[in-house]
Amino acid sequence: MGRTIKKARKAKAKKTKKKAEASSSSDPAIASGPAKVWQPGVDALEDGEELQFDPQAYNYLQGFGIGWSCLSFDVVRDQLGLVRSEFPHMVYGVAGTQAEKPQWNYIGVFKLSNISGKKREPIPPSAVDGDNDADSDSSSDEEDEEISEDKKLNVHLKKVAHAGGVNRIRSMTQQPHICATWGDTGHVQVWDLSPFLNSLAESGAPAPDEGDIIHRHTPAKVFSGHKNEGYAIDWSPLVAGRLVSGDCNNCIHLWEPSSNNWNVDSNPFVGHTASVEDLQWSPTEADLFASCSVDGTIAIWDIRKGKKPCISVKAHKADVNVISWNRLASCMIASGCDDGSFSVRDLRLIEEDPVVAHFEYHKKAITSIEWSPHEASSLAVTSEDHQLTIWDLSLERDAEEEAEFRAKMKEQPNAPENLPPQLLFVHQGQRDLKELHWHPQIPSMIISTAIDGFNVLMPSNIDTTIPGSTDIAMASAEP
Repeated sequence: MGRTIKKARKAKAKKTKKKAEASSSSDPAIASGPAKVWQPGVDALEDGEELQFDPQAYNYLQGFGIGWSCLSFDVVRDQLGLVRSEFPHMVYGVAGTQAEKPQWNYIGVFKLSNISGKKREPIPPSAVDGDNDADSDSSSDEEDEEISEDKKLNVHLKKVAHAGGVNRIRSMTQQPHICATWGDTGHVQVWDLSPFLNSLAESGAPAPDEGDIIHRHTPAKVFSGHKNEGYAIDWSPLVAGRLVSGDCNNCIHLWEPSSNNWNVDSNPFVGHTASVEDLQWSPTEADLFASCSVDGTIAIWDIRKGKKPCISVKAHKADVNVISWNRLASCMIASGCDDGSFSVRDLRLIEEDPVVAHFEYHKKAITSIEWSPHEASSLAVTSEDHQLTIWDLSLERDAEEEAEFRAKMKEQPNAPENLPPQLLFVHQGQRDLKELHWHPQIPSMIISTAIDGFNVLMPSNIDTTIPGSTDIAMASAEP
């Protein structure tokens, strides 16, 4: 069942420029000392200690649930504006459940409204001013409390019955009301969810019993040609209705739209020697797509040139779980591995050494990776180590800038020296994170799903990036 992020009191540690540092100690003698960044997987919590997120690290943070846990969801593009930066925000999405019994599963079509946050200065004035420090902190506490308590997230949900659990769900870019689901029954289904999305758009507050109703709805297409269940599925961003689906039996099928349905090629693309875990269409070439597999490889396919991959690269030493093709820099593709590492490759160098970045920060399997739709060098990652991290590959450590920054601050930041300079933000508080998506129309907004529900977060440092600094945000999830 979903759990929400409960408002936590402000951490005793001081905020610094581009630093949201959290103290893990409840001992006043320790808490009154220098601020310390708590490192997951490195530092331990003593009995009675708990981490609390610093509200200054976020422009917005809230949790919600749709009933059962969800492995996968997608943001549904809307007509409220191509690029939206002013609060309040409204968000539409679809998610697929993993219920206790197969017959209890559904697609959750949801609308989130009254997302009301606050734009913050990257450096609180009290951090560099010598006076009125106590007054400033007190005022900030009251302001944060007011934001959290008075601005409630409204969740309006429609449930659509689904046979079996949903391994993955994706909304079509060109026609967002059309969604595809990969079911654990081995079937791939396409749904027209426009009646439910239209109902959400036209309605105000949900009826008291609305969340208990599971609507029966016939899918527009059901494909049962896969020999096993799967997780890999992607809509083409260039050809409306074109789809690929990959299964745990190493096969990939191409779907082509017809006048009122889809024609699925029964002759699969075959080249991997183990389960196909993820698929991504090229953002610039209509006939190219990429795949990744448990066999450790990434493959590039051209649907005009037969059923074998054009290129196959040994990408990781373990299962490659997820990939993301950069839509703003189409030569870059990112991949996440079962050993906790993730890499970025330049496809222009594919015949040589295409790895341009490799990180081994996470302690457990990477479950999701996605490039930002608004910043070509930024990407976000989720892992089974309960962390969501945001990275900017354009950043490098600059000793001179760091020295200038430290000289301005009243309190010296006590950040670990071994953190990668490209690491912008660490979000915690969700258990066993499964998938994330950047909102394509609201810069800096990320939505993530985990075993214990969803989070909507907008880090305060994403709009204004200061080279050479790292944001660490700690969040505590409570029932």
